[in-house]
Amino acid sequence: MATQTSFLPKTAARLDRMPPYGFELINRRLTQLAASGVDVIRLDIGSPDMPPPPPVIEMLKRSADNPKFHSYGSYRGLPAFRKAVAAYYARRFGVQVDPDKEVLPLIGSKEGIVNLALAFIDQGDAVIAPDLNYPAYTMGTLMAGGEVIFMQLDPSRSYLPNLDALRAHPSLNRAKLLWVNYPNNPTGATCDLALYDELIAFCREHRLLLCSDNPYAEVVYDGYRAPSALQAAGALDCTVEFMSLSKLYNMAGWRLGACIARQPIIDALLVIKSNMDSGHFRPMYEAGALALNETPQSWIDERNAIYQARRDALLAACPSIGLTAFKTSGSLYIWAKVDDGNDAAYVESALDQAQVSLTPGAMYGPAGKGYVRLSVGIEDARLQEAIARLQAWYAKRH
Repeated sequence: MATQTSFLPKTAARLDRMPPYGFELINRRLTQLAASGVDVIRLDIGSPDMPPPPPVIEMLKRSADNPKFHSYGSYRGLPAFRKAVAAYYARRFGVQVDPDKEVLPLIGSKEGIVNLALAFIDQGDAVIAPDLNYPAYTMGTLMAGGEVIFMQLDPSRSYLPNLDALRAHPSLNRAKLLWVNYPNNPTGATCDLALYDELIAFCREHRLLLCSDNPYAEVVYDGYRAPSALQAAGALDCTVEFMSLSKLYNMAGWRLGACIARQPIIDALLVIKSNMDSGHFRPMYEAGALALNETPQSWIDERNAIYQARRDALLAACPSIGLTAFKTSGSLYIWAKVDDGNDAAYVESALDQAQVSLTPGAMYGPAGKGYVRLSVGIEDARLQEAIARLQAWYAKRH
């Protein structure tokens, strides 16, 4: 009898343009180590280790008990959640938006970031992304068949964009979107409102849509207060902003975010989104609305004080583990240069010898080579153990 073989169609060409997602590879490795009984401490992932405010959890429970709240919801999300997003932007940034026309709830901001590229980018178009970036900006572009133009984040200017160098890029005239992200992932760099004024002027000059990814606006230290790109004069005419409750209220696993933009942009994004997924579970929206409307500033301040203490502990430890750190006043991260310049070898050795998982800087773009990212999203005792392990490991190497 002839042996029957299975048939597998050739994968789409877009897969050839896209590397596997970096954290998926990390998770595979850590799963294998855990199965072997290895206790790995994770400083690689930017996920809050603390829970959301207790009333948010209670609202989820109460809402889930309602038997009428388990059917499909609207693709535009619950009106109460849209209104809560708009009210947050008015209260926090002084920005007025129409919750029915200029706010679109998302299943986490990552979904919207990728779908925005699918809504606006065709073959031959280009997207400008920082040379240190959250990978969704570039992956969405590649999925859509576009070209990525890297915009330098200048280390000598605290990782602010170098627009003068960008003006000389030969493909600038094909660009349609420009991504910016402050407080920044992975560097933790911050900006003031003047940067957004400069970026909006640049985008107007070159007919670009400014895409602001702003999930860390409330994860800040040292008295810094992060702005929104939408605060700049005339911003809404050429700007789209993404916000997320993942870092805002420690709700990463809830996958709840929103896009804020003019109605034509919202409508274009909704065409893609509604063909790919449905609305969120209603109790999620109700809990999210409560978080936005009722979480006191004192809760955010107390949470940030814990993060700041962890940041300070990591900054103090960096010289003793072969790293030179950039001091940040925002985000969940420490961005540090590997003293011997080899981020991949450093991360591999730290995992194998110290059982501490870090993120190689090269995962975040071409300028990340030679750097590592460390997260403060880890319980205090485990952070101290991770530092002790890294110090002992590095002392043996040197």
